[in-house]
Amino acid sequence: MVKLIALYTTPSEPDDFDRHFNAVHLPLLRAYPELRRLELTRIDGAPLGQARYRLMVELYFDDRTSMDRALASPEGRAVTRDLMSFAAPLVTVFSGTVRSEPGAS
Repeated sequence: MVKLIALYTTPSEPDDFDRHFNAVHLPLLRAYPELRRLELTRIDGAPLGQARYRLMVELYFDDRTSMDRALASPEGRAVTRDLMSFAAPLVTVFSGTVRSEPGAS
């Protein structure tokens, strides 16, 4: 399994960001073809000081090929267009391979 991760720093207008994210961006994310799981984490603290990030979005796909197809799809292009229109300076996006370790739940 692979996942696409987006980390968002705190916007200058958090309420406007939340409204757009929930009303526009989140439905676009949910429309990704081959999406297996979507997790949102509202970051509310850090062990030392203030958290640099405000929101983490994790999109899970079966494999890299599935993720690449989703990103290249019309739905994926719509996500990218929207992301660049409202959060380009706030977001860092990267992907990784998910590995479960024995004993972890």
